[in-house]
Amino acid sequence: MAWLFALLASLVGQSALPTESLNRFLYVESPSEVVVTVRAGCTGCGWGESGREAAALRVLVNGKYSQHILLYRGEAPADYRIALGMYSPGRYRLTIERDPALSARAAGRVSIDIPRIDYLAKGKSSDYTAQSMAPILYARANTVGAFTDVPLLMWYEMETTSRGWRLRYSVVFSNEDGGTATDRLMATWGRTTDIEYVYGVEVDDHDQILAEEFQGPGHEVPPFKGRHEGGHPLLWVSTDNNMVSESGTTQVRYAPAVERFDLANQSREAVMDRHAWTYTVAAQEMTREGKIVADAPAGSGKIPDLRRYVHVEACTELENAAVAFSIRAADSTGTPRWYDSDRGLNEFRIVRSGCFRGAVPLPASAGRPEAVRFRAFSRAQRGAAPAPSSVVLTRVNSVFSLDERYQPGQSLFSWIGSIALPVDGDWRELAF
Repeated sequence: MAWLFALLASLVGQSALPTESLNRFLYVESPSEVVVTVRAGCTGCGWGESGREAAALRVLVNGKYSQHILLYRGEAPADYRIALGMYSPGRYRLTIERDPALSARAAGRVSIDIPRIDYLAKGKSSDYTAQSMAPILYARANTVGAFTDVPLLMWYEMETTSRGWRLRYSVVFSNEDGGTATDRLMATWGRTTDIEYVYGVEVDDHDQILAEEFQGPGHEVPPFKGRHEGGHPLLWVSTDNNMVSESGTTQVRYAPAVERFDLANQSREAVMDRHAWTYTVAAQEMTREGKIVADAPAGSGKIPDLRRYVHVEACTELENAAVAFSIRAADSTGTPRWYDSDRGLNEFRIVRSGCFRGAVPLPASAGRPEAVRFRAFSRAQRGAAPAPSSVVLTRVNSVFSLDERYQPGQSLFSWIGSIALPVDGDWRELAF
C-alpha cells in the first residue's frame, strides 16, 4: 500500500491547467496536521486597484468549509501556504473553488494548483506541536469583502519554561485601519503592515496544555477560555487595530500555515524580510487607500512614496528614554544633509528597548545614504516619579531602501558594538 501512497503523492505535484476550481485527494497514513501549498493567480487582479483587488478562493474538505484564501499577490501564480487541521488516517477530498461573492467585481479568471502537501505526523514531525496549536483567525466584520487588513503571515516563537515550553503566535496583517497613524508607523516601526501577537500557549513535555492567553482589545492579555477546533484556538479579529477576541459573528476565516522564527538580536520586521512580497502588498494597499501623497508633511497621517524611505534596524538597551536616528545624504546641490527620523515630532521617537525598525523619507533628489547617527531623549512618565534614564546602542543590523517592486534592497551598513547615548545629549555618528 505504501507504493500507492507514494504514486499518488507524486501526482499531486504535477501542474494543473488554469481552472476556477480544483479537486485533489488527501491520503493520510497516520494522524497528521495537513499543510497545503496552493499556487494561484488571478487574471487582471491588482491589490492596489479598487475593483480589481483580488479573487477569493473557498477551501473545503469533504464538502465542509475550511477557510478562504484572498489572492492578494496578483496576477502571476504565487504560493499561499494554508493549514487544514488535524486528520486521522484515510482519504479526503480537498476542493478549492472561486467564491464570486467575496471576489472583486472586476477580478478575472483564477488559476489554481497544488504543488505540495505536507503531512505533519504526530510524534514524527518536529513542527507537529506548533502547527497543531496554531490559531484559526476569523475575519474582522468590516473587512469581509473590503480587501483590507488581511492576515498575510503567521509565525511562532518557542521558549523553555520551568514546566515545559511556551509557544507565541504572531500575525502580519496587511495594514491596520485604526490605531497608529501611517506616518508614525513608518517612523517608529518602519512599515505599514500591522504585526500583532495574538495567542500564547504553555505545554508540558507531553504536549498537554498548561496555560493559554490571547491579546485582546486594549492590548490586554487575559487567559484564553474560548473554543478550539481540535487543538486550534478560534480567534475573531475584533478591533480596527487587529486585536482578537474569543468569540464573534463572522464566518469567513483564514488559517495560514505557521512557521518558526527566532528573533534573537533582530526585530519582528525580519519576518517580513524573509517574505519580501509582504512589502509589495502593503505598498499597494497604501496606494489604493490614498495614504501616499507626494511630500506629505509629518503629522498629516499620510506618507510620501515608500521607495523614498531609508529603513534602519538597530538594537538598544533602553530605560525610561526615547531614541531617534538620522541619515546623512547629499541634497540636490551635493551638500551633505541629515534627515531625522522623528521629523521634529516627539511621538515619532522610538520608546521600546531591544531591536527595532524605523524609517525616514529622503527627498527624491537626495543622493546615496552615507552615514547614520543616533540620539537619546528624556521621556516624561505621566504620574510617575522620576526614574533613571539610559540608552546604549548595541547593534545596527541593516540600513536599506525599497526597490522598484517595493521590496528591500541590499543593506548598506551593519555594526556591532556598544555606544552609550547621553540622554538629551549629542548625536553619535557611524559612517558607512
